[in-house]
Amino acid sequence: MTQAMKKIAVLGFALMMMMATTAMAGELNLSVAASLKEVINDLTASYTAKHSGTVFLKNFGPSGTLAGQIENGGPADLIISANTEWVDYLNNKKLVDASSIKTFTYNTLVFAGTTSKKVTSMKDLPTLEKIAIGSPKSVPAGEYAMAAMTKAGVATKLTSKLVMAKDVRECLMYAEMGEVDGAFVYKTDALQAQKSKLLFTVPQELYPRVVYPMAVTIKGAKSEEVKAFHAFLQSDEAKSVLSKYGFAQK
Repeated sequence: MTQAMKKIAVLGFALMMMMATTAMAGELNLSVAASLKEVINDLTASYTAKHSGTVFLKNFGPSGTLAGQIENGGPADLIISANTEWVDYLNNKKLVDASSIKTFTYNTLVFAGTTSKKVTSMKDLPTLEKIAIGSPKSVPAGEYAMAAMTKAGVATKLTSKLVMAKDVRECLMYAEMGEVDGAFVYKTDALQAQKSKLLFTVPQELYPRVVYPMAVTIKGAKSEEVKAFHAFLQSDEAKSVLSKYGFAQK
């Protein structure tokens, strides 16, 4: 190989490395609560239309599972949880930038299903055969549901009737397929249901407010692109998309 050819090869390799670095720099890893799937898909599509170099790698699932993945070194630049517990957990572990913790949106717990029985309140639940809830250990909607059942005084009557789901979307799927009489889901999920209907709204005094906090991870805090997207999630455009899907702002 001539000296000139060597120089060309070196320059070519350097160019390839620069392009690879640029491509990697444009990747944003998002860890997001399953109930926000449609919202985030809309917002990332809108963002990429204006920032063509940005590629989103999205991981949807139960908030507890997402936090566990981040704790174990899983790739994540930003997390949006369906309760404050898991973001607080990551903050205490110093795995997120404390200054980036913001409230993204709010939701409401409801009970939805296809049952023909008259179910209009928590006191009617013992008349049902099967009820789906997200696993309370990792799914905030399941935690909220357990809190509501306990405070309403029906938890012990329902223990044998509960069907555990991996996340709130699986709860809705069980209800939609008629595998359970009903399921505790978020209002935003019930609004998207095709077969099941919203049977009643769980009284707010029975469970903590459903808050979706978001935070940038320590790794993500080093990226200006992550910071820019974090700011975008607080914009009027983001609030408009959230409203479209039934999420509350206050």
